[in-house]
Amino acid sequence: MNIKETIHHKLTEIVQSLYQLDDQNDPKKVQLEVQETNPDHDGDFTIVTFPLVKVLKKSPDLIAVELGDALETQTDFVESYTVLKGFLNLKIKNEFFLANFNGTKENFDKIVKKDETVMVEYSSPNTNKPLHLGHIRNNLLGYSVSQILKEDGYNVIKTQIINDRGIHICKSMLAWEKFGNGETPQTTNTKGDKFVGNYYVEFDKNYKAQIKELILTGQTEEEAKKNAPIILEAQKMLLDWEKGDEKVRNLWNEMNSWVYEGFGETYKRLGVDFDQVQYESNTYILGKDLIQEGLIKGILFQKDDGSVWCDLTEEGLDQKLLLRSDGTSVYMTQDLGTAVERFKDNDIQKLIYTVGNEQDYHFDVLFKILKKLGYHWAENLYHLSYGMVELPEGKMKSREGTVVDADDLMQEMYETAKEKAKELGKLETLSEVEKEKSYETVGLGALKYFMLKVDPKKKMLFNPKESIDFNGNTGPFIQYTYARIQSLLAKANFVEKPLSTHELNDSEKELVMNLSNFKQVVSKSAETLSPALVANYVYDLVKSYNSFYQNNPILNQPDENAKQFRLELSSLTGKTIKKGLSLLGIGTVDRM
Repeated sequence: MNIKETIHHKLTEIVQSLYQLDDQNDPKKVQLEVQETNPDHDGDFTIVTFPLVKVLKKSPDLIAVELGDALETQTDFVESYTVLKGFLNLKIKNEFFLANFNGTKENFDKIVKKDETVMVEYSSPNTNKPLHLGHIRNNLLGYSVSQILKEDGYNVIKTQIINDRGIHICKSMLAWEKFGNGETPQTTNTKGDKFVGNYYVEFDKNYKAQIKELILTGQTEEEAKKNAPIILEAQKMLLDWEKGDEKVRNLWNEMNSWVYEGFGETYKRLGVDFDQVQYESNTYILGKDLIQEGLIKGILFQKDDGSVWCDLTEEGLDQKLLLRSDGTSVYMTQDLGTAVERFKDNDIQKLIYTVGNEQDYHFDVLFKILKKLGYHWAENLYHLSYGMVELPEGKMKSREGTVVDADDLMQEMYETAKEKAKELGKLETLSEVEKEKSYETVGLGALKYFMLKVDPKKKMLFNPKESIDFNGNTGPFIQYTYARIQSLLAKANFVEKPLSTHELNDSEKELVMNLSNFKQVVSKSAETLSPALVANYVYDLVKSYNSFYQNNPILNQPDENAKQFRLELSSLTGKTIKKGLSLLGIGTVDRM
């Protein structure tokens, strides 16, 4: 429990005992707010008494005095209090700050395990193109949420379902068959996913050319789109794949293997991983049994053409198609089956889907249908919906090959970090291996922090140059403070020791309070599935530390107790920065 929580907990007890407001059904029950005291006033924490004025029909000053007296006599942490216009300002005993700091240190690595397993799905790419900027936000978000949930005590299973079948996959396959001349990623020295993605773009180029030709012969654009020979060939290839045609399946397996190797390289550099991987080619037939079961129970209904639907009008939605008239499934069918299988095969209590907000309606429908089908765990499904990533130039289009490639972006961030480091000239004494590690850690840290500091629900504009700035709310600014702390501790030959007494000043108290808030922030971040809370906490902590560092001598401090305490404070700040960044998937370096 941090300092503010301790005060609030005791305050609640005192309010209930003083004013008999402890009946849970009493509409008069109120919650008083505990704030950090304005620097212009005396005290460490301020209690706002006004919510009690109407209830008790007393003046705010009188209530403040009554609460101040009770807190002073009934707690061991309030040294004194003052009242100013209804605000109760508490001065907290110095030893309480020290005890809290020691407690924060001792409990730093302790995780209170929860008896609950959460599955987090993220990434889930198509195998017809490489990962792009949008995938980066998805992966960083899903991975970071997983790390935060683990830190908050949950068991976590990280998973993805790869979309490895469908017409879009056949487009790349057909283009390679027609125009590839037998070349491979190895013979062209091209990363596998990019190699296949190039043929997806090639398909689209030829498809558009054929549409133009057909329009010149008198067909409408819609007719031309349907009748273009290359799209008809791709559709036939999909049918052949579904029938298990050996030639098509062999080509499919080979081209997918190229893509998976490429994906693996991207994931490794991005620093994300998975505990499980599912493939749409194995899951697309799931759900059909559920549909039949739903029909038998009368939960679903069949139209005259044989198609099967779910009526969600009572839930405020419309009717949703689950099986086409020819008996083939739709995406929703597959997602129903996959969800049921995940809960059957894993002892999980919650399932989180990390998917962009353009799929909000899809997941609303999915969860309602599962609930309608009687799956109690449908209450524990959550769509972690996030806004799209755009560039200063606008939206990206994969078919036209205008996406920001994930690998290219990571390389650009690395090069920018390298350029910045050379400008600053602070890495000359490092070996080449250490320099390379620094460029990579800082470059990718800038990218990750910029992505994760924004609330997931918000659309974001990504600007690489802004992200790598060494000032302001950026990854490099935070990493630089961590490196400064490591340099300080190394110069001091710091060794952790039991603390003797030390009278804390305001900037030391502020830092102690910020450090004690870390676990609470992690829990709140886990509850809201928002890594932005952790990111912005770490930034605020760094600002607090820099203020402390600039205003308090450390290495040349003559008082040994003060010097040791400030080194201990610096050490714990460094550990907290490192752990906070690690929850965002960001590394640290000791020199920048």
